[in-house]
Amino acid sequence: MVSTNPSAGPAAAFNISRLWTDERYRGILSQAIIVILVALALVWVADNTRTNLDNRGLDIGFDFLADPAGIGIGVSLIEYDSTDTWLRAMTVGLLNTVLVSALGIVAATAIGFAAGIMRLLPNWLVRTIVATWVEFTRNVPLLLQIIFWWTVLLSLPTVRETLRIGDSIFLNNSGITGPSPVFEPGASAVLIALAVGVAAAWAVLNWARKRQAATGERLPAGWIALGLIVLLPLAVYFASGQPISWDMPTANRFGRLRGGLTVTPELVALWFALATYTGAFISEIVRAGILSVSKGQTEAAGSLGLKGWQTTRLIIMPQALRVIIPPLTSQFLNLTKNSSLALAVGFQDFVGIGSQAQNQTGQAIEIVFSWMVVYVSLSLLTSAFMNWYNARIALVER
Repeated sequence: MVSTNPSAGPAAAFNISRLWTDERYRGILSQAIIVILVALALVWVADNTRTNLDNRGLDIGFDFLADPAGIGIGVSLIEYDSTDTWLRAMTVGLLNTVLVSALGIVAATAIGFAAGIMRLLPNWLVRTIVATWVEFTRNVPLLLQIIFWWTVLLSLPTVRETLRIGDSIFLNNSGITGPSPVFEPGASAVLIALAVGVAAAWAVLNWARKRQAATGERLPAGWIALGLIVLLPLAVYFASGQPISWDMPTANRFGRLRGGLTVTPELVALWFALATYTGAFISEIVRAGILSVSKGQTEAAGSLGLKGWQTTRLIIMPQALRVIIPPLTSQFLNLTKNSSLALAVGFQDFVGIGSQAQNQTGQAIEIVFSWMVVYVSLSLLTSAFMNWYNARIALVER
């Protein structure tokens, strides 16, 4: 019997030739083929690697992370001893990488914005000095700058000739030593109060901004936010019996220091070089972003009686940020990846400790794979935050 249902026609009339004649099916087929080929290539590489390792009697795996590391680490944000495992040592290295990257991003942003604005000042001398510094810093390799600042710091006075700044800061070629915070029972309440104050300050600033957009009324939200961040933790600090104290460094007759917190020359050199090098690039991004704003905006602000700094803060920068943020994100990613140059001056970051683990355990594939995963993760997290911020400040059509 022949079906007379017309709706059955298209399904019954499907021809396999549509897989390459229909654009939609052809696109799906081509992508499926590419995915299969890539998967087969990865399987072949994995199998070939496994075979070569077996032939050489090498085992692949992360079991070595449970073995004692047996290395010393100069800078550690968490408790660490040479008897701890490689996993903890690698964790210390990861935290050091995050520390250097975070400090570098903050300092580079401040330097870049300041230099970018100064390059547009009417003062010829300031403009020329900043332009010279920017061009010089951008064109000298970062590795040389790190080594240069490290050498300068190592040329400071020896331990016996320690320079004393005030009553509690000491400076020598072993680093900068200052007071170290000591957290006693109850300190967690102060830290929680600080976090609550920051969250409340952000909420107040956000509410004040929306209120100003709706009514035009401007409230002193900045002072309110500052009070929440400062006064709330202080109140909890005194109410809980002052659970945070300071360990003040002291020097004996031979100049050796005890107590306090010491920042090593390697960390300072790496941080300063990363900040200035990346800041020079950021300054050009900021300058381009400011120049992208029409001069009519500045003239309109002047006609309203706004001062120069008010025009820059309220009119120019909010518009320039929409041009600045995308390339600024790339500079943040470059700074994070460039922090791996810490190996050149012996600062033990994630790459440095990983290199030591590779030399002692021979697990090169696992170490390199962990490097790749960590730096990809840090880059993706940074990109996600910057994309969120970029979307937040984007112009919204009414």
